[in-house]
Amino acid sequence: MHTSPYLLRSTLGLGLLSLVACGRDWGPPGPERTETRSIDLDQTEEVRVDLKMGAGELRVGGGAGKLMEGRFTYNRLRLRPEISYSGGGFRGHLVVQEPSRVGGATNRYAWDVRLNNQKPLELNVTCGAGQSRLDLGDLALRRVKVEMGVGQLKMDLRGAPEKDYDVEIRGGVGEATVYLPENVGVEANAQGGIGGIHALGLQKRDGRYVNEAYGHAKTTVRLDIEGGIGAINLIAN
Repeated sequence: MHTSPYLLRSTLGLGLLSLVACGRDWGPPGPERTETRSIDLDQTEEVRVDLKMGAGELRVGGGAGKLMEGRFTYNRLRLRPEISYSGGGFRGHLVVQEPSRVGGATNRYAWDVRLNNQKPLELNVTCGAGQSRLDLGDLALRRVKVEMGVGQLKMDLRGAPEKDYDVEIRGGVGEATVYLPENVGVEANAQGGIGGIHALGLQKRDGRYVNEAYGHAKTTVRLDIEGGIGAINLIAN
């Protein structure tokens, strides 16, 4: 069977396009772009929020009029965050994640995610490499879980929570600093690797770090922290 050179070239061209479309983006970074995206509030009683970033600068805070208002900066089109939300019933689920199968050099990748202060939240953050600043004191938290990769984490819990909640941090390589709220009970189970644990304004009791309000305050924040390589700083004043 004879195949024409034109048909052969066309077939090879389509095959190469398919490989490019399905493979990693190894080309040079393009121009920097910034976009805003949001998710409206609904009638769900609480929302689970999953934030998954491979490498970059992550900032999370409150003050959103909607469920989520985000500002995303990137210089590769394939780095445009994938955002999905499913609501209805008792619990909603919001996911903001870095697309998979992205490679090559990246000069700029930053997320600024704002969440609604009144909606009860379970917040899960996974960050591979970079810097994360989580200003969570104004949020109606029910649970927080953070998995660090390589970089620095600063978490600010200072506020006036109306209900107890738990915080879990699993460290990789880098420093984690947690600012703790006043006038609420604080109980922290912290185990560090290289770098040690530094607790300011807390006392160690039965292997755990607690503040003066622990056992007396109306609400309690409980932390479970395991560090990898780097210091763990707990600041309660």
